[in-house]
Amino acid sequence: MFGYRVPAPNEALLISGRKQRGADALPFKIVTGHGAFVVPIFSKATRLTLAMQEAEVEEDCYTQQGLTLAVRSVIAFKVGDDHESIAAAARRFQGDQSQMPVLVGRIFSGHLRSIIGSMTVEAIIREQQTLADAIVDASKTEMARIGLDIDSLQISSIDDKGAGYIRALAAPHQARVNQEAKVAQAAADQASAMAQQESVRNQAEYARQTAIAQARYQAEIDQAQQTAAQAGPLAAAQAQQSVLVERALVAQKYAELRQVELVAEVVRPAQAEAERITTLARAQADATKLSAEAAAASDRIALDQLVIQQLPELLRAAAQGLQGANLTVLNGAEGLNSVVASLAAQGMALLDTVRKGMDAAPAPVIAQPPRLP
Repeated sequence: MFGYRVPAPNEALLISGRKQRGADALPFKIVTGHGAFVVPIFSKATRLTLAMQEAEVEEDCYTQQGLTLAVRSVIAFKVGDDHESIAAAARRFQGDQSQMPVLVGRIFSGHLRSIIGSMTVEAIIREQQTLADAIVDASKTEMARIGLDIDSLQISSIDDKGAGYIRALAAPHQARVNQEAKVAQAAADQASAMAQQESVRNQAEYARQTAIAQARYQAEIDQAQQTAAQAGPLAAAQAQQSVLVERALVAQKYAELRQVELVAEVVRPAQAEAERITTLARAQADATKLSAEAAAASDRIALDQLVIQQLPELLRAAAQGLQGANLTVLNGAEGLNSVVASLAAQGMALLDTVRKGMDAAPAPVIAQPPRLP
């Protein structure tokens, strides 16, 4: 927009040309953090930097002992953020803001010479931060008067300009440091040697474990290869064994079937034939036995008939024998009957004797047919 000015975050806008109200009014208006209208021709706007700046100071200073020290320091400063500091800095540096580092360097050079002149070299070297704080404290009032704030002051170097005083002060400490460094280096070398030996041992142990693991892995690989190489023949043998087992089962089934067929075709007919022959032989034997028994019975009957036929003759012969005998019959007719009965009994006894003789004669042998299994 025409006539509207906006300062940067690290700038202050100074608007002059218009009359400011109030007794303490400044000859310019300070604008920060927002924009403002600047009327052309009647007003003028300039910018004052609020950014951080540096000033370097190199000064030859005399110490309390009269030694000359070349001291180098760096000061970080900026314009204050309040309107009073901005106004003070604007009155002094608005025409040439590059004069800020120059003026700050001069101010600090004076305070630096003053404070170092009251200190010894040992204190300066040993208490550099105390020295820096003392210089800042001594310059704050003067810096605030010109609208500047000090952020920090750092002593960057201190040199005795070749006198060797600082080196002489450092020699005992340097010797002690060197000795401690040698001791530390020896301890470090010893620790390094021990570490190297430990590393060698660890490497050897690792190599041993690696060799053992490799040997174990190789053994497993060899075993796996042998197993894989034997897997084919073993599978073939197992398959052949299975085939043989199946063939044996089939042969056994075939043998059982053949046995059943043989039993049905040979054994059973043979057994039936044998039973038939045995039955016929038994029947023939029984018939022969019956024929023999019938013949024997017929012979006995014939014998009995013969004896019966001859019995009257026998009795007659017995009676004729008694005719010339002198017998006395005491009981009359009963006594005579007894004699006749006795003769009859003798005849029957003779018949029994003949019959027993026939029975005691050996019976004819009848051939038995052979038994089949």
